[in-house]
Amino acid sequence: MHAFDVLGDPVRRRILECLTEGERAAGEVSAVVQGEFAISQAAVSQHLKVLRESGFVTVRANGSKRLYSLDTAPMQEVDQWLDTFRAFWEPKLMALETEIERGKKSRKTQAN
Repeated sequence: MHAFDVLGDPVRRRILECLTEGERAAGEVSAVVQGEFAISQAAVSQHLKVLRESGFVTVRANGSKRLYSLDTAPMQEVDQWLDTFRAFWEPKLMALETEIERGKKSRKTQAN
């Protein structure tokens, strides 16, 4: 599965967000996602499987628990792909930042 197919699903993105805080048990991840998306534990397990098989997460056993953690390698690949397009939006964002700063200076000058 292509990285953008994996990231295209909001449930999987939310799972990845949960794992940015560090390693979490499958039950913890499931509780968060079930509460936010009203899906079954089995559905969460399927999303975790997709993330695991696509390399976005790793899993290790700790007794009867399965602990999931984020693997950043696929995200680095996505970042490299996006790098091609940064040249299109970075100048516009820098120009926007300049205009925002000008507006702030103008408001300060008018307030004084």
